Amino acid sequence: MLSPRGGMKRHAGNSMKSTPLSDVRCRTARYSETGSTKLFDGGGLYLQLMPSGTKKWRMKYRYNGKENLLTFGDYPSTSLAEARGYRENAKRLLADGVDPALQRDIDKQAAVTAAENTFRSVAEEWLAIKRRGWSASHDKRITAILTNDVYPQIGKRPIASITGPVVLATIRKIEQRGAYEIAVKALETCGGVFRHACATGATDRDPTAGLRDFLAPKPPVRHYPHVTETELPVLLERIDGYSGNLETRIAVKLMILTFLRTNELRWARWEEFDFDAKEWRVPAERMKGTLDQKASGVPHIVPLAHQTIALLEQLRPLTGQYPLLFPGPKNKRVQPISGETINKALKSLGFEGKQTGHGFRGLASTLMNERSGANPDAIERQMAHVVGNKVRRAYNHAQHMEERRQLMQWWADFIDQQSGANVIPLRGEAVAL
Repeated sequence: MLSPRGGMKRHAGNSMKSTPLSDVRCRTARYSETGSTKLFDGGGLYLQLMPSGTKKWRMKYRYNGKENLLTFGDYPSTSLAEARGYRENAKRLLADGVDPALQRDIDKQAAVTAAENTFRSVAEEWLAIKRRGWSASHDKRITAILTNDVYPQIGKRPIASITGPVVLATIRKIEQRGAYEIAVKALETCGGVFRHACATGATDRDPTAGLRDFLAPKPPVRHYPHVTETELPVLLERIDGYSGNLETRIAVKLMILTFLRTNELRWARWEEFDFDAKEWRVPAERMKGTLDQKASGVPHIVPLAHQTIALLEQLRPLTGQYPLLFPGPKNKRVQPISGETINKALKSLGFEGKQTGHGFRGLASTLMNERSGANPDAIERQMAHVVGNKVRRAYNHAQHMEERRQLMQWWADFIDQQSGANVIPLRGEAVAL
């Protein structure tokens, strides 16, 4: 049949190009048993009209000589423009020799995997590995940061979807409450989790890289407060006059003479003391450090000055029948005194905010470096500032032991002199006048 212009008129159903759909036509189309149930848009895309009233986007295509069918969703939830976008993407895949149906299944599985690889799930994997080398206190701290500050913000998000700005917003919430050190530690922790995720294939990037530059300036470090040399005599006089528990007074004095950390002192056991060698051997597992250092490190040795031994002999009749030097009031064989016992005693003496138990470490370090003339390495080693290298730790231990004995006696003599005793602190034995 000739067309009005003289050409041959093509019959419906042959290869004549379909007229593109319009949104109006898609919206008004209704299923009819006698009418067409497919509205073609071209390129294999059509809208399937279902008896239920649902309208589904489908696309026919051929791959390796076989006809296949894709479904892109329901109209109008999936718009005409979106369906056309899916069609063009499928055509690009076909041009690259990729089956769109297979790629769709791969993408769906990737989405499922991403949903399972939330920040929290990956963080828990990372924690399980890292905590093997952490101390209990460090593990508790990092777990608390994740649980309290990070998980509520990004814990449920697929880790691959988390961006730098999202992480930074999480850290800024911590900064807003003034917890700047926790904010820094939280960022470091998130970085560890993301690097683990990169290694395991859960994501391909660490969005924390470079974020440290955008944190709020860190405020000046607040050291544990301690008195000055000028104030020290008054403090020592008040400690001598302390009217509370005698064991507490001895504990405070031992803190001054040994300048250990509070937990290292309060958990002290009589079996750790060698009075013949004049040494207190603090087990490595009770010292600050990683689990590896605690498991493989040598004990921290505290040489006992004459004054320190005298204090211990004064304490022995009071608590010598128990394993602990300072047993607590409830279970004397198992639990020591509270961690706040010493600070409460100092508070009662009028030194709240001026001196803490831990602050005796800063006091000792300052005065020994300024006044003792001792080798700074010996002072650092006696402060239990552990060197990272195990071999070097062992070498330093052997190298400075005799100097440390002299240092601890000098310190005890210096404290006696500040308290009014007629003693001259020398690098060696005390000389009483």
